[in-house]
Amino acid sequence: MERQELEKLTRDYQLLQEQLQALAVQKEQFTLQKEEHKEALAEVEKAGGKIFLTIGGAIVEMPKDEAVKKLKERQEAIEMRLGLVSKQYEEFSKREKSMREEITNALKMEKQ
Repeated sequence: MERQELEKLTRDYQLLQEQLQALAVQKEQFTLQKEEHKEALAEVEKAGGKIFLTIGGAIVEMPKDEAVKKLKERQEAIEMRLGLVSKQYEEFSKREKSMREEITNALKMEKQ
């Protein structure tokens, strides 16, 4: 492998690592949101009295059944996004491993 190709591969690898880190952060955020919604749903389901939810920037009073429905919808959306990000993360991880091996092999060949 020529030196320029190796340098390009190394730059691409570094970019991929940055993307992988960003996906890891997103994955963690969605996991936390999923847990928060799970806890909120449990609290709303056992609550009596008034229920308030945030919608956009406003806090709105709504019937319990509607609040449960909205929380379940949000939770489903978060789980879907988490699934997509997790899938992307796995694909990027495989590509990162492959590129790392390719760079390592190229450097070994260069030293010979």
